[in-house]
Amino acid sequence: MTARLKVRPGKRTNDPDGLRKRVLDVAEASFQARGYHASSLGDLMAAAGVTGGALHHHFPTKKALALAVIEERVAAAVEETWIAPVQAAGSAREGVRSVFEAVATELAQQGFVRGCPLNNLAHELSLADPDFRAALAGIFLAWRQAIADKIRADQQAGREQDTDPPRFAALAVATYSGAMSMAKTAQDSGVLRDCLNALEQGASPVSSSKGGAGAKRRRRVLRQYKAF
Repeated sequence: MTARLKVRPGKRTNDPDGLRKRVLDVAEASFQARGYHASSLGDLMAAAGVTGGALHHHFPTKKALALAVIEERVAAAVEETWIAPVQAAGSAREGVRSVFEAVATELAQQGFVRGCPLNNLAHELSLADPDFRAALAGIFLAWRQAIADKIRADQQAGREQDTDPPRFAALAVATYSGAMSMAKTAQDSGVLRDCLNALEQGASPVSSSKGGAGAKRRRRVLRQYKAF
């Protein structure tokens, strides 16, 4: 089923900032519901209630509009959902757990899973254009960096030991991204809690060491996927 965008009645406006925001709102919703390639500029203009001239004044091309969505909306979503809560948490592990649980609860109440906004666009656009890939990669980098920095702060405070910050951060981000993809496919938010439990078991300080059974197990799994 194709998602329908609400069409706003066209009207003149002297609020360029409000018009720009409206276009971004519509584009963000459409790119997540339909995808970038399936969202035509005509549909976006009709849904936002703007003329082609007004849209192109703010966003000369569809690509420029998509980059604005990535840099302003998707980055903000990751900041609000992940980075800020992890930074404010008592520890990195507490922050990661709280985000997984909060998102799982919200999705269960919502009744459907649309997926991670960053993940959705990364899957569609990373190989389509180097500028898209760079913008998306920058958000992933900031996300991982925030978690790694929190682990380092925990280590300095004596709350964390024997954990490699970049590896833990990469594992947390990859687990969440994969969990959201599976939850979207299954339309089952419970997948997030399953993956959280696996993350906590596999990323414990003991199993994070090179000689731990958890590390050996992960290396075996990684070898299985080298051919893909």
